[in-house]
Amino acid sequence: MPASAFDSALFRGLFGDAEVARLFTDSAELRAMLLVEGALAKTQGQLGLIPEVSAQAIHRASLEVQIDPAALAGATAQSAVVVPALVRAFRDAMNAPEHAQHVHFGATSQDIMDTGLILRLRQVLALCETRLTGVIQALGRLAADHAALPMAARTYGQTATVTGFGAVAASWGQPLLRHLDRLDRVREDLLVVSLGGAAGTLSAMGPRGPEVRAALAEALDLGDPGGSWHSERDRLAAFAAWMTGLAASLGKMGEDLLLLTQSGIGEVRLPAGGGSSTMPQKSNPVQPSVLVALARHLAALNTSMQGAGLHRQQRDGATWLSEWLTLPQMCIGLGRALSVAKDLGTGIAPDPGRMAAGIDDGLGLIYAEALSFALAGTMPRPEAQAAVKALCREAQSTGTALPVLAAARWPALELAGLFAPEAQLGTAPDEARAFSARAAAL
Repeated sequence: MPASAFDSALFRGLFGDAEVARLFTDSAELRAMLLVEGALAKTQGQLGLIPEVSAQAIHRASLEVQIDPAALAGATAQSAVVVPALVRAFRDAMNAPEHAQHVHFGATSQDIMDTGLILRLRQVLALCETRLTGVIQALGRLAADHAALPMAARTYGQTATVTGFGAVAASWGQPLLRHLDRLDRVREDLLVVSLGGAAGTLSAMGPRGPEVRAALAEALDLGDPGGSWHSERDRLAAFAAWMTGLAASLGKMGEDLLLLTQSGIGEVRLPAGGGSSTMPQKSNPVQPSVLVALARHLAALNTSMQGAGLHRQQRDGATWLSEWLTLPQMCIGLGRALSVAKDLGTGIAPDPGRMAAGIDDGLGLIYAEALSFALAGTMPRPEAQAAVKALCREAQSTGTALPVLAAARWPALELAGLFAPEAQLGTAPDEARAFSARAAAL
């Protein structure tokens, strides 16, 4: 296996996402940086900082030249950044030294690399928004279709009371709505140009520096941050945190599905399963497992991204390099998780028979709480709870169902309607339908 499973010919189909991964290839990175260099030159030409004819030549060349990433590898290993070698290669490829001398005027490597990264992250955000919306809508349909389907709610892994499968689907989707709402703020903060010059002061451009930055932002359809953010990494840290939180919410769905599909429960059927090399009967829950694994991986990577916020002085190579090692994997992993979640939301199917069996194993103990509250209308609640607890022990020791014991103990009370799953759904159907309505409105 390669050092990264996302680059593995064997494993990238399991963990990777081709549409996101193409934004993090060497050629995509060089192309984005050349676009920045071209836009910078064009802007500076319009403002009179470099000759207009040279600006036009640089801009045109930035759209046309092809540079081999491998040819820059040696210099990049020595300098730790690709921009010096890229600028030299770009100037050579222009074959017009009178114009090429104005390439990269007043900028620094971090300006070009960070702005090029932001151009690519803009596409990542667009993909995430589209896929996240699709997951929410799929879960909304699932919640609406099964809003009144009873199933056992479980706390601490034990049967608790009755809930609805629609409410469970809604519980997977509600956090996703909040992540979608947060995306607007993430986008606003993240999608800004980086232009600060050698130490963030734009000194090489003189008093026109802020004007160049604003014009470059407009040319690239990015925001103007109003200053340098070379050492202010909160924008990327917040984006990483957003990705991690979203992956965790998708992973929670995966964890639930692992339990709901396990042998002995089997209350949900998956759209697809994985096979075993020796056990032909098995259909392993691969997709939920991928969601859980990716959520844990992004949580681990996020530690590195948050640590990169400790950016020393005006530029810190060590933390900047840490971002390069981490952020692409997070983006690709999240892209894959969203695709898997969409497949699951569209394809999973509940098994009403198995859910009914999970509610009542013949003893009816799932109705114990409801019985205690019904009795609280005729006696103090602590007495009611104690009486029902004693009755539960009797049911377990004798094998007689709790409803039967309760009817014999309190024959004057109307308890028959109490011991029906539909009677104990509470707000579950309403919660499922409310979420479904919000999802459908996206």
